Amino acid sequence: MKTVDTDLKEVKLYIDGKYMASSSNSVFNVKNPASQQDIAHIHEAAYEDVDQACRAARRAFEEGPWRTMSVAERCDKIRRMAEIILERKDELARLEATDVGKPYPVALEAEIPRAANNLKFFADFVEKQGGEVYPMEENYLNYTRYEPVGVASIITPWNLPFMLTTWKLGPCLASGNTAVIKPPEITPLTVSLLGEIAKEAGIPDGVVNIIHGFGPDSAGEYMTTHPEVDLISFTGETATGKAIMKNGADSLKKVSFELGGKAANIIFEDANLDKAIPESIRAAFLNSGQVCLAGSRILVQRSILEDFLDRFKKAASELNVGDPQDPNTNMGPLVSEEHYRKVTGYLDIAEEEKATLIYGGKRPILDEKIKDGYYLEPTIYLTEDTSSRISHEEIFGPFVTIIPFDTEEDALEIANSTDYGLNGVIWTENLERAHRVSHHVRAGTIWVNCWFVRDLRAPFGGFKKSGVGREGGKHSLEFFTEPKNICIALK
Repeated sequence: MKTVDTDLKEVKLYIDGKYMASSSNSVFNVKNPASQQDIAHIHEAAYEDVDQACRAARRAFEEGPWRTMSVAERCDKIRRMAEIILERKDELARLEATDVGKPYPVALEAEIPRAANNLKFFADFVEKQGGEVYPMEENYLNYTRYEPVGVASIITPWNLPFMLTTWKLGPCLASGNTAVIKPPEITPLTVSLLGEIAKEAGIPDGVVNIIHGFGPDSAGEYMTTHPEVDLISFTGETATGKAIMKNGADSLKKVSFELGGKAANIIFEDANLDKAIPESIRAAFLNSGQVCLAGSRILVQRSILEDFLDRFKKAASELNVGDPQDPNTNMGPLVSEEHYRKVTGYLDIAEEEKATLIYGGKRPILDEKIKDGYYLEPTIYLTEDTSSRISHEEIFGPFVTIIPFDTEEDALEIANSTDYGLNGVIWTENLERAHRVSHHVRAGTIWVNCWFVRDLRAPFGGFKKSGVGREGGKHSLEFFTEPKNICIALK
């Protein structure tokens, strides 16, 4: 057990409407990735704590008012959560920038408002839903109800912790389920506040529970194998998704997984580079490339390769890498020392694979207070080896591989050559090509002449090893509800 530093922020478990210490008194520290300084100590849930949280969620589901209250009342409370998040927007954005290392303006202007909108959207969406009616001649009437499943385990990743937690929590709660949330162990600070936000919004005790810990032989494994848990919604690495699926198999838990990605960003020779360059920079380096949807594999038609490289390199060199709290910063550090070592390890792999370094590849020179942070310059490699590791593996950092192609058929073959299929991007001014290529890229979301534009009604998820199931709109409701057929004899 670590010694508790009383100068650090203390983050406790939130179970059955109360913040409480771990029953084992075990804590672990989290760092500011920009400075490597400890910023908080987190209470690590023992099995007894996870058991208490899951049983509290079960009681709240079976015996509490949440499942049986009117949809309108339930959704009003969820909308109130969204309002509180916006009232605390600056506080949450500062905390997210400190904890994750992302630029404060990105958290303030994009992620925290989107987190609030996730809750509001699903509250509004669920309130407008109805069931179906199926008459059978004159003797019977069938109708459907969509009822909550029960207790949900919600496990979210470290790159967009607050936004992705509300993305799952919104439909979970609006459908009448209860939740046990495990935030990422290295970026848990904002998600830990959802307990007090739910309490202030009038959410009954036990409906929202938050536990902290790690994966195997820790909170993650305990909550995915717990007999009181009915369904698991997880976003994270593919390998972790496989482990969670095995954990839940014995009790046939429902699962929804959004896993890894290695998106192909295809630049055709007729692309408008004035639009494609800045959006491709954003797709590659937003959140230091720590985005599952990152356009980290850029396929460029050979006829425009030289022009693209010159302009892309120049745009990358103009990114301001620095303190996440500085409003002028475009790119902050990587999230942790472990992840930094993983990402920078690909520099050696790129050299072994004889890729050509176009830009970056070094630790930038920074101010004294952040000089020891987990920083890497925007890094760009060019390779003709379409089977290379840097072309196929999810690096999850500010690390871009540019691959030339000659024909549309070549581009499709390269784009579909990985185990992932979360998303893809296509840049072309040819409408027929845009549709044709979109139909043939094997991925769950295709953006044409744009990136990261989301309609929350649309399905979101991946092909191949990028996921199981879909989230968004009715697809989230299909996961968080059980359809029931009721047949009435009319005679």
